[in-house]
Amino acid sequence: MKNLILILAAICLLAGANGCTKKEGAAATKGQTVAKPPVAVETGISAAADLVEGVEVTGSLEPKFSADVKTQIPGLVKQVYVTEWVRVRKGQPLARIDVAETEALVKRAEAGIESARAGLAQAQVAATRADRELARAMKLKEAGLATAQGVDDARSEAAAAAARSEAAKAQIRVAEEELRQSKARLAKGFVTSPLDGVVALRDVNVGDLASDAAAGKPIFRIVDNRLLNLTVTVPSAESARVKVGQQLEFSVDSFPGKTFIGKVMYVNPELTAADRSLKVIAEVRNVPETLKGGLFAKGRIVTGKRTGVLQLPRQALAGVDLTAKKASLFVVEGEAARLRQVGIGTVAGDLVEIVSGVKAGEKYVARGGFVLKDGDRVAAVAPAK
Repeated sequence: MKNLILILAAICLLAGANGCTKKEGAAATKGQTVAKPPVAVETGISAAADLVEGVEVTGSLEPKFSADVKTQIPGLVKQVYVTEWVRVRKGQPLARIDVAETEALVKRAEAGIESARAGLAQAQVAATRADRELARAMKLKEAGLATAQGVDDARSEAAAAAARSEAAKAQIRVAEEELRQSKARLAKGFVTSPLDGVVALRDVNVGDLASDAAAGKPIFRIVDNRLLNLTVTVPSAESARVKVGQQLEFSVDSFPGKTFIGKVMYVNPELTAADRSLKVIAEVRNVPETLKGGLFAKGRIVTGKRTGVLQLPRQALAGVDLTAKKASLFVVEGEAARLRQVGIGTVAGDLVEIVSGVKAGEKYVARGGFVLKDGDRVAAVAPAK
């Protein structure tokens, strides 16, 4: 019996020791779960800066001055003087239409003028002679050597000669007008550039039969890219902020990272009925001709500027509600990240105005906040390059 009691006591001691070991191990495991390592995040310091307010817009660029050139008279294309993408001046010949018939009409009109001038010379000579005969008849009548009938006949002949002279002058004017018309038609045989620019389209070759302007298609297109129009649409809610003279900053995909400047020149007096948007046209000076017509542009019309405004990157904010003007943000206090509700204002590109909840100089989580919870420990890392 004494031995049995000793054996039972030993078993109890071993069981107790084993239980204590398991409890200590569980406690150690629990302690490791609580001690969560710090989360690596990128941080920034909130600071005030200038805020440029504007209306976000999109649109397309088109040359302010361009022209589709057609032939004014039908005919066979005899010569083409230019090719595509060459620069031309206003009035420079582009092509020539065969106008042999018109050239003959010009020569005929010139001959008609010469004939009319000869007729005028004859009429003036006859008028001079008739005037002399009238003067002689009047002297003879005073001397009693001519009758009144003779004087009247001389006076009638002088008036008739003067009328023939005026008719000859009128004939000259008619002939000169015919010559002007013929030369004008002859000039239409030359297709000329209506403006300074670049030949963007040439759709004609020697030997083609050109139609007149009413029925024909353009054979040249001339564009002047030195001054462009940027046509954009503005939502009706923002239409009251847009005015003539405001600056429009924009970019195009072909020049990433580069900003171009335009000036609002025209604001439509009425909204488009289909989508209740406002059409706005801005002028863009394009010297040298970096931009091209047809490019898609994205930018904003600058409506105002404020200084000392606290702004944070939009990517640092969570739960952004532009209607309610609120969002959330993790602010670093010591080694812990604290979730704060902030009030927001104007959105300018990738920056958002902060009107409440954060002060200038506070450290905030710029990247990595999507894995954080309020109170988590954080470790700042350098931004990725």
